[in-house]
Amino acid sequence: MEKPACACCKKTKERSEAEYKSLIHRLNRIEGQIRGIKGMVENNAYCTDILVQAAAANAALNAFNRELLSNHIRTCVADDIRAGKAETLDDLLATLQKLMK
Repeated sequence: MEKPACACCKKTKERSEAEYKSLIHRLNRIEGQIRGIKGMVENNAYCTDILVQAAAANAALNAFNRELLSNHIRTCVADDIRAGKAETLDDLLATLQKLMK
């Protein structure tokens, strides 16, 4: 499922069908949660109810990030290390620092 690179990216990754479906499924659920939160705001829902739903969407996005990072380490990083591309570790560490802000 090779997709064209976006304007901001220089690299692409071909994902297995299972990985692709899992990630898209998670993103579709998150998108639904965000639409639900928007609807709550539009319908003047109580603040704490919206906050609880926003926290659930945030947890779902964190779970997406964990799955994607895990797949990245198992495939891209491991393959690059086997190929002698040590700079991949620097890229991974920079990515982890961004995620932990």
